[in-house]
Amino acid sequence: MYSASQVIRTRSQAIEVNSVLRNTYLLLSVTIGVAALTAFTWIQLELPRMNIFVYLVGFFGLYFAVHKMANSVWGIVLTFALAAFIGAAAAPLVGFYLKTDPMIVVQALLLTGVTFVGLSMYTIVRRTDFSWLGQFLMVGFLVVIGVIILQFFIDMSPFQAVLSGFFVILACALILFQTSQIVLGGERNYVRATVSLFLSIYILFMNLLSLLSISDN
Repeated sequence: MYSASQVIRTRSQAIEVNSVLRNTYLLLSVTIGVAALTAFTWIQLELPRMNIFVYLVGFFGLYFAVHKMANSVWGIVLTFALAAFIGAAAAPLVGFYLKTDPMIVVQALLLTGVTFVGLSMYTIVRRTDFSWLGQFLMVGFLVVIGVIILQFFIDMSPFQAVLSGFFVILACALILFQTSQIVLGGERNYVRATVSLFLSIYILFMNLLSLLSISDN
């Protein structure tokens, strides 16, 4: 039997976890909206594809800035800035598929949504601890950086299907890991949690788009 202090502490932790979870999904929905609006505007204006160096500097700069300012209101502002930046970066490729085969984009969106909701609900309901995925994610992101560097020297297109498949697995693992961290109380900052989940959705969508386009020849 639990003591009174244990019950109070458990209830307090549950309230905090629910608050982080609610704020995370609220901010995530707005963040996705900002990215989608930016991408739509970029496509309508027919703006060119972003330079790879601008992309790398902008992405990593905004990412680390968000984490540094995550405990202040500037963390939210920078989260929206990162979302807008990602939307602009993804817009030319998404726009290309919308012109050539819009159904690929629709299918990628549906698969991304179903996968994210399914993995999130499973983790929330079962309260499974996926912290063991942390090491895999660390290695996975090192692989991502390695692939980005290799693309400057060799043509990686023959390995696109394999790489996209790996990135899909990586994104799913990140969703499970981050949701588990929130549900089990390991993540108390909803700004950091939002950015992590947003990037997992972005990686998942872009690589599902790639796999669908490959399968559709």
